[in-house]
Amino acid sequence: MRAKKRIWVTAALATSAVAGVLVFEGVTGNSSVDSDAKSGPVEAAVHKTSLKVDGDGTSAVLGKQDTEPFSMLGITWTDPAAKVTGAVEVRTRSAAKGDWSSWLPLETDVDGRTETGRSGVRGSTEPRWVGPSNGVEVRINAGGKVSAKLPAGLRLDTVDPGRGSTVNADPAAFAADIPAADETTAPATDPTDTATPEAPAPSDSTQPPVEPTPADTTSPTPSAPTTEPTTPAPSASTTAPTSPSPSETLPPAPTSTVPKPPITSRAGWGADESISPEAPEYLDTIKAVFVHHTAGTNDYSCADSAAMVRSVYAYHVNSNGWKDIGYNFLVDKCGTIFEGRKGGVDRPVLGAHTYGFNRESTGISVLGTYTDTAAPSAVTTSVARIAAWKLGQYKGDPAGSTMLTAGATGSNLAGTKFTAGQQYSFKQISGHRDGFATECPGTKLYGQLPAIRSLAAGPVTGLAIKSVTGAGLAGTTYYTKSSVTVGWSASTPSVFISKYELLVDGKSVATTTGTATSAKAALAIGSHQVAVRATHQSGKVTTSTAATVVAEQTAPTFSTKPNLALRTGTVNTTAVPVTLKWKATDAASLKEVRLTAPLAKTYGPTTTSASHTAKSGVATSWAMTAYDQAGNTAAASVSGTPVIVQESSATKTGTWTTKSSTSYLGGKSYSSSSKGASLSWTFTGRSVALVASRASSSGQVYVYVDGVKVSTVDLKSSTTKYRDALWTKSWSSSAKHTVKIVVVATSGRPTITTDGIVYLK
Repeated sequence: MRAKKRIWVTAALATSAVAGVLVFEGVTGNSSVDSDAKSGPVEAAVHKTSLKVDGDGTSAVLGKQDTEPFSMLGITWTDPAAKVTGAVEVRTRSAAKGDWSSWLPLETDVDGRTETGRSGVRGSTEPRWVGPSNGVEVRINAGGKVSAKLPAGLRLDTVDPGRGSTVNADPAAFAADIPAADETTAPATDPTDTATPEAPAPSDSTQPPVEPTPADTTSPTPSAPTTEPTTPAPSASTTAPTSPSPSETLPPAPTSTVPKPPITSRAGWGADESISPEAPEYLDTIKAVFVHHTAGTNDYSCADSAAMVRSVYAYHVNSNGWKDIGYNFLVDKCGTIFEGRKGGVDRPVLGAHTYGFNRESTGISVLGTYTDTAAPSAVTTSVARIAAWKLGQYKGDPAGSTMLTAGATGSNLAGTKFTAGQQYSFKQISGHRDGFATECPGTKLYGQLPAIRSLAAGPVTGLAIKSVTGAGLAGTTYYTKSSVTVGWSASTPSVFISKYELLVDGKSVATTTGTATSAKAALAIGSHQVAVRATHQSGKVTTSTAATVVAEQTAPTFSTKPNLALRTGTVNTTAVPVTLKWKATDAASLKEVRLTAPLAKTYGPTTTSASHTAKSGVATSWAMTAYDQAGNTAAASVSGTPVIVQESSATKTGTWTTKSSTSYLGGKSYSSSSKGASLSWTFTGRSVALVASRASSSGQVYVYVDGVKVSTVDLKSSTTKYRDALWTKSWSSSAKHTVKIVVVATSGRPTITTDGIVYLK
């Protein structure tokens, strides 16, 4: 039958400077049970094998041998205060492939004095995840020192996490009933542990809890989650508060200033609650978060993360002899957050993670080793989220510092000495090594703590406008008719961003969620300063550099209307060389001019002419549209018909010889070397070109327009050319004109060959 629920409160005296601890037995958290609770518990198995120590006590081995299936392993020993100063290495055999791994080191910088006051607590290495295995080999040495001895009771513990429990990452809160003492079975006693269990003494109301001094405060004794000794709960014979009714629950959890991240509950990762029947203990507050790493492999699948958490749990309880898993939260490399020690993720649960500083903190451990490898962004994001949420419950500042009271005398990795009962300054998000002499959470992850603090505390970083759609950019100014869509980006992950606001001249005109990357705005005519403001979940705001956006609706103009003229080049009946000219302007900023017919071309704002060809004898319309940066437009066009007039149509004087060749226009041309011989053509048009055949022996002609000599044209060319338009003349409008050529009879090269003219009407 379930015992009545009891509530005990153990508080330290004010002079001790140690926070009080609440112990709730059989009290159910008032948070709702997570949806992943339906997965049910998964039983993990821990197999224990004693190690053979050599005669002088400085080395120990376990030869290759078959084992029961396991996926995690570690080495434990009797005295939790003892250390292995040398190397602990293991090899394992893959259950899938049957091959043996290389020698793998186990982390030994662990202080085992956690959960002090409990019987059967053992010292240990950090457990290491090796994946499904069925064989093992172990070698241990004391560091090569003759005086160094290995601790007594050395034992290999292998953990089979069991099967099942698919991870469901929905947010979780503690909601499991704690079985009464008469309904649970105490953890099995370690057969290799010769320590004599001691019954916990009743609470002494005149003395604060005392934490033992570490055996070696000068050498690095990193890691090892540690719960400072707490005043034992009163026995049945001691005076205790009146038992509450069975319906009594925990008081409401404090509301955080930031949103709670998704958390996979203990039920979600398949915690077997029967192995840790003791009630959780609660603190008065959470003043700091300590970040850890589990010091295992990073080469794991996130599909195995729940099994890894179950293995750590089984190792801490059944191998270390702790009451529960030491960490309050665990995070895998994919960023999934797992509930650790029971008691409710929204409660100030006393964990066992940072020896000497557990009473005022919570512990987050990342699955893997981050000494030489930086943690992925998914990890830093999740660590920052859970840290911000927990600190937000107690008005903490993730970027700030706080004073913590040392629960034990010792030192940290940097050499800072701590004296039990004294207060010391800590970052509110600290690394394990800040509180004790350990490499944890690894050099790389420790170096990422400033970035984690920044993510958790805010403000949003890297906020910048990336685009203004619906507007054209000229220099640093955007131009639009009215409506724009502003796009932005930020370095801070969207999960930390409460909202974005689009600002026009300092006023919010649109508000979006933190996952949005754009927003629309309609602008009044004129120049505006457009910016984006991001609100971090902490409430801190960041405003981007403003972009200048001008709204205007005045169309561009063609100050020079499009016009056509003949140009030099090779003439064909289907391709007569022409030049298209124009000039467009805009009061704000001209973007481009587009030719839309008879073909499509786009020209920059400073371009005012382009070379094209037109079909002879066909009227062609050349249509153009000018665009400004805002999108306003203006259209204009011009039409023209190139006309080829052959030499045979000319009025001639002097001697001319007809030549035939397919290279000539119409298959024929006129040639003359007679000085003064002439050809003249009369036409009505606005542009004309002289067409001739050219060679190195070609001579010169005089060109007369409307009876006036305007040019001397040399037909000489280093390469032979046919149908070459080599001289042109244009007018502003179409009119009747006469063009006449006269043979110069140049000395040594008197002959010229002409192919007629082309004019544009």
